[in-house]
Amino acid sequence: MSNALINDRDRFSANHSEERYIVNGRDWGGLRIGENGPALVLIPGTLGRSDIFWQQIEALKGRARILSLSYPESGGVKVWGEDIANLIKRFELEGAVILGSSLGGYMAQYVAGTYPELVSGIVAANTLSDTTGMEERMPYALDLMNVPIDQLRKGFTAGLSQWCDGISPYQSLAELLLLEVNGRIPEMEMRARLNALKTAPPLPDQTLPTKARFSIESEDDHLIFEDMRERVRKTVKPSRSFIFKEASHFPYVTRPQEYTRILEEVLELKSENPFEQEGTEVHL
Repeated sequence: MSNALINDRDRFSANHSEERYIVNGRDWGGLRIGENGPALVLIPGTLGRSDIFWQQIEALKGRARILSLSYPESGGVKVWGEDIANLIKRFELEGAVILGSSLGGYMAQYVAGTYPELVSGIVAANTLSDTTGMEERMPYALDLMNVPIDQLRKGFTAGLSQWCDGISPYQSLAELLLLEVNGRIPEMEMRARLNALKTAPPLPDQTLPTKARFSIESEDDHLIFEDMRERVRKTVKPSRSFIFKEASHFPYVTRPQEYTRILEEVLELKSENPFEQEGTEVHL
């Protein structure tokens, strides 16, 4: 059966090949799209390459200067933060808003807290604010750099396959992510992403103005539970929290139009359908 999400992503990727950036000896992937408007840096989670944000990139490409990244096959949060700071300077994106989801959300918090002079705003999306006890949870309890890669991939496959029953609203999403798990993300990149969270340093304090801080979360996120979401809000202290009732861990894929509207607000771009809700929480 045809999968519209996969077909659309593949169409986008055929027109926008991932570039390679060498930073401090590490080989990053990325997309640079858009020549005008505010700067936006996008950082994916464990299961996504730079094109996982394709729907937002297409919607904003004429109004923003976008850098969307894929992780290298070595390193961790601290050195990746330095690399991302270097990329922001290399591509003259100082003053960018940085959005990260899941692992990328932790990275975004680290970069914004460590290099606040380089960014103008942060969006911590479907993420966590500390990794205490991470090494006790699967698959992080494993020797991630040496365990057979098939074992790691089977773990992800088992979880995603629960959505492939013809009933779940996330079946198309699961089929797309299974392609990431089973080859689109190479072995060493997969290992490095997992190990980065397992070995992550504590996050620095956020010093950006409160009005420049935002968070995104999903009430049905099967990986980021309510207590974790609450800790993110306490850590980031966002001026606005965008809360999806049903969107999974990947709302940029499952709810792309609303996600783009969030970015329009954060980037202060004109929107054809702005949020009417006021206050610190927007429920979607």
